[in-house]
This record gives sequence, C-alpha cells and structure tokens, in this order.
Amino acid sequence: MTYDATAPLTLLGNRSPAEFLSEYWQKKPLLIRGAYPDFQAPLSPDELAGLACEDGIEARLVEQFGPDKTWQLSHGPFDENTFSRLGERDWSLLVQAVDHYVPDVAELMADFRFIPAWRLDDIMISYAPPGGNVGPHVDNYDVFLLQASGTRRWQLGEFCDENAPVIQGIDLKMLEHFEVSAGQDWVLEPGDMLYLPPRLAHHGVSESSDCMTISVGFRAPSADEMITSYADFRGEQLSEEQRYGDADLTAPSHSGEIDEQALARAREVILTALDEPSTLAAWFGRYMTQARYPDQLAEPETTTTADTLLKRLEQGEEIERSLGSRFAFHGLDSTRATLFADGDAIECDRTLAEAVASTNPLTQDLVPMDHGTAELLAALINRGSLHWPDDDDA
Repeated sequence: MTYDATAPLTLLGNRSPAEFLSEYWQKKPLLIRGAYPDFQAPLSPDELAGLACEDGIEARLVEQFGPDKTWQLSHGPFDENTFSRLGERDWSLLVQAVDHYVPDVAELMADFRFIPAWRLDDIMISYAPPGGNVGPHVDNYDVFLLQASGTRRWQLGEFCDENAPVIQGIDLKMLEHFEVSAGQDWVLEPGDMLYLPPRLAHHGVSESSDCMTISVGFRAPSADEMITSYADFRGEQLSEEQRYGDADLTAPSHSGEIDEQALARAREVILTALDEPSTLAAWFGRYMTQARYPDQLAEPETTTTADTLLKRLEQGEEIERSLGSRFAFHGLDSTRATLFADGDAIECDRTLAEAVASTNPLTQDLVPMDHGTAELLAALINRGSLHWPDDDDA
C-alpha cells in the first residue's frame, strides 16, 4: 500500500505524511485535535475487560492503592472477582495487541501505513476510571495516543536518556522527577490524538468514568536484540574453516600480551563475516515480521490446495490476512522479490509480494494467478498467515 506523501491527512491535522515525517517523527510531539472526527470506540470497557479475562491475552492491571502495596502491578488473565473488588477510581487496565482479536481495531492499523508496515507493532487499549494512570514514564518507541472515549489529561516533560532515575521499590518504571513543559498540558476528548517520539517523558491521567485510550505502538528493537539475532542467523551460515589467522605474526615483546594487531585481526574477521548485504536483508525481513504471538496463527481445520484456491477465487471469494500476521517484502529486481511472512522468507513475483504485503483482500484480479502463485497462497493459508473470511463464519 502506498501513500501520496504530499496529500494532507485529517489524521495528521491536515499535514501531509512528508511534512509530519520531516518535522515531527522521532523529533517532537504533536497534538492533533479531531484526528478522527466523530470517533466511536471500537469496543466497550466491558468488552476490553472480557478480553483481559481470556487465557493467552496479555493484560495488566495497575492499582495506585493496591491490596498489597501502592502502585501494584498484576498480570492477567483476570476474573470477575478482580474487577468487582476495584473501586471507582485510581486504577488502570491495559490490554496488549487488541488488534489481534478485534477486527474493527485491526482496521485502524491501515491508517498509519505512511510509516512502513513492518515498523508497526500492535494496538494496546487502556481503560481507567477517574484518577487512573501508570505514572510519569518514557517509552523506547514512537506511539500515537488516540482517545477512544471519555477524557484523559496528558502532560509532557523533557526527553530522558537511559540514566533518568526511576522510583525504587514499586512495580513500575516511574520517573523519579517529572516536570511539565510549558504549554504541554492538554485534555484529550474522543477523536483527539497525541503523537509522542521515543524517550519523551509523559503522564496521562483519566478524568472520566469511561476513559479509554488507544495506543498505536511501533517496533523498535534494541541494538542488543538486533546484534544477537543477526549474529545467530549469520553464524549458522559460516563455515568452520573461517577462523582467526595471523600470517603476518611477528615475535611479541611479551608472550602474554594481546596487542593491537591481534585486535585488528579479530575485528576484521568479525566485520567481514557480518557485512553481507544479502544475508542482512534475509535476516531483517524475517526478524521484523516475526509474529508477536506465534501460537495465535492457527492452522485451519481444512487444508487448502492450489486447485481449491484457484476455484474459490474464480467464484469470487477473497483471501484476507489473519489478525496478528505480519508481512513485508524486499525487492530483488524489477520483477522478483523476497516475501516475508511471519518470520519466513519466500522468493516470488514482485507483484505478488506487493499484493500480499498490502492491506487489500487478495482476489483473482489483484495478481497474475498461476499454479505457482496458487501454491504459495495456499501454503500461507494452511500455516495460518492468510485465511478465507467465509470459513470464519461457517
């Protein structure tokens, strides 16, 4: 899916994607009044609580005055007894990856495709009665905070590095010092949205009994995570014969010294082994499309064959992406590409890769359909990355 980077978007306060990316993305916050005019929450607080009671769904409860201690953090699944004991203020329920379970929430993701799709992570939704909050804190990733219902006051501080002190002895990484920056204090109403770049201190407090906030988060793996993952991936491809060597060795002044020449040789071995562009592309696509919850991508009860797929498409059926699935592609040339699907890589026709990595349903008219294409799509259906929506209704 592509965007006209110069066309103004209501979502961005009538700014174009190009303007937003140039002036705000990872640079400074942006308040957007009426980003979604007449916005209606895609689910109710009771429905959100219901999700938090289900096994396998990542949910957290933050109680400023918990039964055991202040700022108590609990992890789901919860039950009715948990919610019945909560008071009428000063707690927050946060449910992760709601877009993986609620189609209406998943549809919001498409609105943010002016950012590469593989950078999108998930949509978290929080509910809080008056006073509910998780304290002043920072996130290591970009986030759009969309007010879904009720009102929440947001206050922003300064950018903080990793050495910013946090309060000790509580379950949350709450900043020890937080000072509101001038002019950075707003109450958001339904449809209003706030963009925050990484590491900007912020504090949001519910001001109503129906406060729900939708958080669109982005994937920002740490250098540690990336280096470890890529080194493991690359290491599997290296020969045992690729070793440290020192044909230029001269007699040392001390036999126990590791001299600068030895370090230079070691550095050359490591950098040469890692600096392989095609391997980096193959790893990065796999890495950035790994499913957050792999077990969620369930295989269908009925296997789809290539012939069955062709027949169903000819009859006008469509194929959709499964909730929670991730797709991207890397162009190899003008006609071929590597399609990445939930952590796997498949070389295919570039037109097909672009179609699968878009947001539109896959139809017979969307891509040139031959038996090889049908086999690829059938394999993605049989592994759970794609699905027939009509089968969900059966």
